[in-house]
Amino acid sequence: MDISFILLIFFIGFIGSFMSGMLGVGGAIINYPLLLYIPALLGFTGFNAHQVSGIVAVQVFIAAFSGVWAYRKDGYLNKELIFIMGLSILLGSLIGGYGSHFFSEDAINMVYGLLAIIAAIIMLIPKTGTEGNQSDHIRFPKILTSIMTFVVGLASGIVGAGGAFLLVPLMLVIIKIPARITIATSLAVTFISSIGTTATKLVIGQVPIMPALVVMAASLIASPLGVFIGKKVNAKVLQGILIFVIFLTTVKIWVDILLY
Repeated sequence: MDISFILLIFFIGFIGSFMSGMLGVGGAIINYPLLLYIPALLGFTGFNAHQVSGIVAVQVFIAAFSGVWAYRKDGYLNKELIFIMGLSILLGSLIGGYGSHFFSEDAINMVYGLLAIIAAIIMLIPKTGTEGNQSDHIRFPKILTSIMTFVVGLASGIVGAGGAFLLVPLMLVIIKIPARITIATSLAVTFISSIGTTATKLVIGQVPIMPALVVMAASLIASPLGVFIGKKVNAKVLQGILIFVIFLTTVKIWVDILLY
């Protein structure tokens, strides 16, 4: 890779990881389309869908870990939620990550597009999340939460995502978790999910090593920076940014699926 290509990949990884720390998502919903389309658009050798899913899996793993580390002392991490959702999504992501080997590139893009639509629809539903920070006193439906996160892990494992861009809307709208706790806790759950996804992507050879290392370096810098900024922004503003990002990504991925 030449220096201009390295800088491009670093920049893409930085954007996704910054948004990861700020919004509680792993960054896949941003980095997947950027990595899939931008390098080829600028004249570089592009990545195929399998390679992009592998790079994104690594990026999500590092960005989520960095974000959780930055949130560790703020009281927003709910241990019971993390345990129940983490086990469910890890199992789902292991199955989905291995199963992605049997999907065509078009099928992977289709799954990603469907996930983006679901996330966009959920985010448009009126939310009851608040700015609360009493993470140890939250009640939630455990069985529904477990089933929901297993399905998210299954689907997100296919596309190499950590699943947070779906988890955040579901936690806000369905489980009704306060916004700050949702952002921090979803990063922890995403990190657990990304362990299974990243491991299976590495085993089946879908991770281009050098681009993945560049994205990792960007994530270590950008995710904690995003957490720092996110702590100072109103929760409803953060939700609005997430809706905007999900909407743009959904439109882009489906335009490409339908027209190409």
